[in-house]
Amino acid sequence: MPEPAPNSLIAVAMSGGVDSSAVAAMLQRAGHRLVGMTMQLWNQRRLPEMQVEGATGRCCSLDDVYDARAVANVLGIPYYVVNFEDRFEETVVKPFVDEYLAGRTPIPCTLCNNHVKFDQFLDMADGVGAEYIATGHYARVSFNPDSGRYEMRTGMDSGKDQTYFLFGLKQHQLARTLFPLGGMTKPQVRALAAELGIPTAAKHDSQEICFVPNGDYAGFIDAYFKEKGIAREATHGEIVDKDGQVLAEHEGVHHYTVGQRKGLRIAAPEPLYVIATNPQTQQVIVGQGTDLYRESLIAKDVNWVSIAPITEPRAAQVKIRNRHEPAEAVLYPTGDPDRVEVRFLTAQRAVTPGQAAVIYDGDLVLAGGWIE
Repeated sequence: MPEPAPNSLIAVAMSGGVDSSAVAAMLQRAGHRLVGMTMQLWNQRRLPEMQVEGATGRCCSLDDVYDARAVANVLGIPYYVVNFEDRFEETVVKPFVDEYLAGRTPIPCTLCNNHVKFDQFLDMADGVGAEYIATGHYARVSFNPDSGRYEMRTGMDSGKDQTYFLFGLKQHQLARTLFPLGGMTKPQVRALAAELGIPTAAKHDSQEICFVPNGDYAGFIDAYFKEKGIAREATHGEIVDKDGQVLAEHEGVHHYTVGQRKGLRIAAPEPLYVIATNPQTQQVIVGQGTDLYRESLIAKDVNWVSIAPITEPRAAQVKIRNRHEPAEAVLYPTGDPDRVEVRFLTAQRAVTPGQAAVIYDGDLVLAGGWIE
């Protein structure tokens, strides 16, 4: 990762979890000057019908702010909370809603990284005179003098690697970003946090999206529109098979995503899965498991992370979901550097519009974009 000078000021994105807390302690032990910062992104008291009694595991909660402040106090570093709720709603929540209503399945954590956590956080760091930012993500950054580019690689702990959500980082952001945990495993991080006396050393990891505490995306969209006083157009429609035969009715395409099996409530001799949605006709198309496989995809809005845009075919591995094993593929240029065609050597299941296609060469992150 970039090597800051000993007297550099580093802004640490403190989420209140063990990872970012360990980062702050590690950098302080290395002799760096630090300032801790937490971004307030979402009012957890909004949409009370979405709340779950005793819910835990959300990122960016008020408890997380309290924990981050406690860690900063233990370390004796300056600490600030900055309200980015408006920015978060405009660049993450609203696009999330729009994408779902358009029949795609968005990734809000990636939107947050692209438009808030690294974009706005760097601006915030500039405001306090910090030359670098540091986060608790499991990824690695290095500079390649031959290409003149910063390169991002997967974290050494494959189970915690977060590069799938970081493909939107630009060269100027990678040049100023430190990922101190990239070469560590999660157990090592917890052990180090305990050794350094960090109060969040045993804190559980966050699992859920901060603004959807119960995991009900469709319920969130309905509650969000209700709060805004926006009358939804009629969204009920038909569930049809590949031939257009009507099998059932539904209450909105935003309740369905490619690969879904549960909730169809259709009696059939073989299991049925959602293979596509059509918001224009309000139809949900279902088929058999074999209908979910695709041999290729087009990725749009591609960010070439570690290499320049390709001009000729190139072998690579491609992830189409965070927990997806990277699949062998060949990339083909389209004449537009913002779009690339991916042809898999073996057909892949549930290639979902709106999800990310992140492209690797071994542990090197080449590029990433959104599946059309």
